[in-house]
Amino acid sequence: MSDLRQPEHDIDSLFVQRWSPRGFKPVTIERSTLLQLFEAARWAPSAYNAQPWRFIYSLRDSEQWPSFVELLSEYNRAWAEHASALVLIISRKTFFQPDKQQTVDVKTHSFDAGAAWAHFALQAYLKGWATHAIGGYDQKLARERLNIPDDYHLEAIIAVGQLGSAGHLSEALQAREKPTPRRPLAGFVAEGQFGFDD
Repeated sequence: MSDLRQPEHDIDSLFVQRWSPRGFKPVTIERSTLLQLFEAARWAPSAYNAQPWRFIYSLRDSEQWPSFVELLSEYNRAWAEHASALVLIISRKTFFQPDKQQTVDVKTHSFDAGAAWAHFALQAYLKGWATHAIGGYDQKLARERLNIPDDYHLEAIIAVGQLGSAGHLSEALQAREKPTPRRPLAGFVAEGQFGFDD
C-alpha cells in the first residue's frame, strides 16, 4: 500500500487496495466470470428487500459492443473501449409491496444500487479484475437504444477489465493512473450532529 492509502483503523486490505484504473488490457472476460460479479451484487442489502438494481452488459467483441462504446463521452470512450465488458447499472424507482398489494416508491433505489455496485467491484477485485464506474455517458441515447422504461433511473456504466499498460492514455490521464487518497475519517464522520467544514 502506498503512503496515500493507509487506513486509520484495522480493515481488510481489499478495501484499500481496490482502485479504479483506466489502463486496461484489451482482453476478453468469460461470461461465467462476469456472472460471478453479478452474483456478488445480488446479495447486497436493499430497502424492503426490493433489490432495485438491474445490470445490462456487453462483452468485448460482441455484436453489441460498438453500440455500448458509443454511449460513452469521447473522453471516456478513449480509454474504456479497451475494457473487457461494459455494464450499465440502472435502478427501479418503484416496488410492488406484497403485504400492501400495491406499488410503492423506493426512495433509496440509487442508494441500494450503489450497494450492489460496491459488491460487484469488490468481487471483481477478489477475482483479479479491475472496475471503473463512469458517469460520463449519453443517458438519453442509452435509454432509447437499450429500451429502458421510464420507471428506471440510469446510474452509471461500469468498465470491467484486466489492469494493463497506461500507454494508450493521454498524458493527463497517465499522470492520474494510480490509486487515490481518501479523506480522514474526521472529514466525513460526526457524532450527534452535523460537524463538517466542507
